[in-house]
Amino acid sequence: MVVVIDSQVAGISGDMFLSALVNLGASKSKIVDGVKSCENYLKGSRIKSMEFQRTVKHGTGATMLVLDVQEEHHERKGIEIQDCILQTSDRIGLSQNAKVFAKETIKSLIKAESKIHEEPVESVHFHEASSIDTVVDIIGSAIALDDLGLFSEEIVSTPVAVGGGTMTFSHGTTSNPASAILEVFRNSGIMIVGGSVGQELTTPTGASLLANIAGRCSEFYPPMKVGAVGYGAGSKDFEGFPNVLKIVRGEAAHQFEHDTVHVVETNLDDVSGEIIGHMIDRLSSLGARDVTVAPAITKKNRPASLVSVICDQSNLNEIINAIVSETGTLGLRITSASRYLVPRTIVTVPIDINGRNFTVQCKIAKGVDGSSSFKVEADNIKAISQALGISFRDANTLVITEVRRKIHLK
Repeated sequence: MVVVIDSQVAGISGDMFLSALVNLGASKSKIVDGVKSCENYLKGSRIKSMEFQRTVKHGTGATMLVLDVQEEHHERKGIEIQDCILQTSDRIGLSQNAKVFAKETIKSLIKAESKIHEEPVESVHFHEASSIDTVVDIIGSAIALDDLGLFSEEIVSTPVAVGGGTMTFSHGTTSNPASAILEVFRNSGIMIVGGSVGQELTTPTGASLLANIAGRCSEFYPPMKVGAVGYGAGSKDFEGFPNVLKIVRGEAAHQFEHDTVHVVETNLDDVSGEIIGHMIDRLSSLGARDVTVAPAITKKNRPASLVSVICDQSNLNEIINAIVSETGTLGLRITSASRYLVPRTIVTVPIDINGRNFTVQCKIAKGVDGSSSFKVEADNIKAISQALGISFRDANTLVITEVRRKIHLK
């Protein structure tokens, strides 16, 4: 099964995420009963009422969380919220996966604030996130994910709409997205986009929930047979689009792994082979997934080299800068591509060749018909050929024969 959290239009907040899970089928009663336990661990906070109502946002029917709380405190240390979440998780008997999710979600918020204000995590104070609302969103989402059995499924996030313009909060006026959101998403692999309004679309709590449940981010939906769709509404209303988070659950259409990569291309008609060779080495050191250089004919019938580099969003800028600085090219083409990968595992296999012991690494891949194949790392074969004083081709034959004898494939 695969789940897509689609926040590319209206962003994500904690209440939208929880409401979408309820709309998807999570038990309302389990969530409400479990969440009310948190009152015991957060002094000065009381949940007066909590319900999930049906609403319509710009023509889209959705579920919306309606929460009425009484708060005596408008500022708390982050670790107070964390302690409440941990104690509530234990009391209501969340699964281990749900406990870890809840714990890591609040830790992401605290770490973000710690980084921004350059304070130890023990000293970080919450203002907007100090209310019991934050606990409700995190504990409620953990219960809902548990109830739906989503911790065992592949979770994919679309790029997240964060909005634009400026916003005013406890620390004054700042540009949107707020620094806390940027810190939460930093190094998470989740892409952000501005969105279509000059207001906040994604909240720090929503960002933390997403960063700790999504396994990867993709601009495209994976091939899937749609089984259920959940719509979670936010409190705001916008012109031109529904303020709704969409969660889609379905069956993966095939067993291939799927992700999104960037393809960077340029034509070089005045660069030497030495420069191109050095460029390839540098791009590889920066983490390029693949570098291809092919002969081409460009304008004015000039012989040229077509450079094509596959990379991730995380190192795209470094790859672009390296190509420009190393080659002096005046232009690049960048496209996003959906990539399908045959699932594979890497195993270490001890082998004996001509009375000598070696260890090789093998990639084992499973085909669509259930059969398996393997490939030995070329560097391992090269080392064995040098150690035995035989050709690479002969070493390859001996290694493959010995590996096939050691591992059992269908």
